[in-house]
Amino acid sequence: MKQSISVVTVAVDDLKRSRTFYSDRLGWTPLMDLDDIVFYQVGFGLVFAIWALKDLSDDVGHAIARGSAFSLGHNVESPQEVDAVIARARAAGAGILKEPQPAPLFDGYQGYFSDPDGHLWDIVYNPGLSVARDGSVVFGSSD
Repeated sequence: MKQSISVVTVAVDDLKRSRTFYSDRLGWTPLMDLDDIVFYQVGFGLVFAIWALKDLSDDVGHAIARGSAFSLGHNVESPQEVDAVIARARAAGAGILKEPQPAPLFDGYQGYFSDPDGHLWDIVYNPGLSVARDGSVVFGSSD
């Protein structure tokens, strides 16, 4: 298997509520918005999808448990941008789980929020990563 991830799909309880959260409140532009699933381009070669839990369970062929045993990372270029993203998420109705603060583990800065279904978003400034204009991340400098 090739070491690659092209789509991250999260199961949501209420697709309409999640569509409103991501599209209207956070201001994301859907790549494709179907009745049952919404796709967003989230960087070069990566797509984020929201899909109703029941529909994903039907597609898999058995019940999928709701939960957040993972976090979605969103790297930014500065501590100030972490603050701005957390502020926007708060205004959009996200639950703020960790206010922006220094992250000693990697000498950076981060905060966490949860979307309406409890999916964890880690908003990070890591000086060891470079964030390209398209949102892709590279370890080290982009030079």
